[in-house]
Amino acid sequence: MAEIPNPETVSKTVHELILSGEELPEKYIYKGSDAGVLDASLPFMDVPVIDMSLLTCPSSSAEQLHKLCSALTHWGCFQAINHGMSTQFLEQVREATKQFFALSPEIKNKYKREDGSIEGYGNDMIIYEQQTLDWTDRLYITVSPQDRRQLKFWPENPANFRDVLHEYTMKLEDVSKVVFKAMARSLNLEENSFMDMYGEDETLFARFNFYPPCPRPDQVIGIKPHADGSAITILLQDKQVEGLQFMKDGQWYRAPIIPEALLINVGDQIEIMSNGIFKSPLHRVVTNSERERISVAVFCIPNSEKEIEPVDGVEDETRPRLYKKVKDYVSIYFQYYQLGRRPIEGAII
Repeated sequence: MAEIPNPETVSKTVHELILSGEELPEKYIYKGSDAGVLDASLPFMDVPVIDMSLLTCPSSSAEQLHKLCSALTHWGCFQAINHGMSTQFLEQVREATKQFFALSPEIKNKYKREDGSIEGYGNDMIIYEQQTLDWTDRLYITVSPQDRRQLKFWPENPANFRDVLHEYTMKLEDVSKVVFKAMARSLNLEENSFMDMYGEDETLFARFNFYPPCPRPDQVIGIKPHADGSAITILLQDKQVEGLQFMKDGQWYRAPIIPEALLINVGDQIEIMSNGIFKSPLHRVVTNSERERISVAVFCIPNSEKEIEPVDGVEDETRPRLYKKVKDYVSIYFQYYQLGRRPIEGAII
């Protein structure tokens, strides 16, 4: 396998490829046994819906914490409602996303990702020559902390994009804190167990995803099967078009759409911190030939200087320590992803 020393940016985005009328390039043909066509016969996930407003309510939190622990143990994810954002505001986030991706390539390319960087607009970075490309265009932005924002990658069109993204980020910072504390309490740990290891100087990355209609959904995949390198990932799904699927026990399941919900999944770093109790789920995005799809994923990443390891209270005689200390986990994640491998394999004792 010939690796490319300095990761390069794909010359054309998927949108530009469609506009050009070119035939589907071979590099988009998925080499796996199952490209993941949008199959209506696949079952929906039976994933719990968690009322976030009840997680901090003493009179009703026990039931919600039990549901949360069960969800993260069996599925690695849950649907969050009553998270502090109105349906109308979530629609503003979706609409700003759609309006950006509807712009001409010339305007979007003003925010084009630079070679060797993940931030900005574009498609996959080319890590090695035989790499299969995802059928998606992305806008990847650091949103928190504010002093690390690179505003040159923040679109000014649509006009409200920056304001909406800033407000969304502030809301999600609050959501993430509730989730981290609730996860700890669901395991009967001190509520700041995960927060303390996560660190105060965390980073939030937003990734806006656009999946155009695909001419060969039977052979092309939106996003390759992978697990996230984050602590948690908070996803706002398209409110109408399916595509996200999760694997459990060797079976793919369709993620149901709840327009007012946020789909929150565990990433590898919480799997490590929980000593494997909470599972970082394998998931993918499939394509379809008729409808475009958008989503917005926000990745909550621990401080890169913090060492991550199982927290106190998750090891005992029946569950010995499974993972060693790791640091700056995300720095190696993208290379593993393009190789179809999981970096968490390197953290196993």
